[in-house]
Amino acid sequence: MGADARRDHLIKLLEPVAAAEGLDLEDVTITPAGKRRLLRIIVDGDDGVSLDKVADVSQAVSKALDDSDVMGGNPYVLEVTSPGVDRPLTEPRHWRRAKGRLVKADLSDGTSAEGRLLAVDDSGVELQAEGGPRRLAWRELAKGRVQVEFRRLDGGDGLDEEDADDGDEG
Repeated sequence: MGADARRDHLIKLLEPVAAAEGLDLEDVTITPAGKRRLLRIIVDGDDGVSLDKVADVSQAVSKALDDSDVMGGNPYVLEVTSPGVDRPLTEPRHWRRAKGRLVKADLSDGTSAEGRLLAVDDSGVELQAEGGPRRLAWRELAKGRVQVEFRRLDGGDGLDEEDADDGDEG
């Protein structure tokens, strides 16, 4: 079985496994790793992916692979993970999961737009850009990326307002 056919077979086999755990199968890669191969399964969900969920998916994927001959007889290492922050935003679900984050969008006309992702719906996305809100239809978007922020400009630091008082106890 060729590499593309194996990948397609893996996707077909593992999409329902991820879905049964409430997750989307985002990608499957097989790379040589010495005498073995590394089989990397990337899953994601609207609420993110907890370590417990990764363990559950890993067990279910391992069972599905054991019951199948898609990996052949050669040894492999299974890695189940979630996408990193640098994953491109290419599907509406990726954009939906990045709501509230600072994103840079590559547009189909070769330009780009950057701003905080305010809304995602069936027709496209809305960014809070430097000049104000900007609406982008899906047909205008080539892909996007979440921008890494060490401290949000709006002062958001992860503290609730109750926790951000003057520090007095009691």
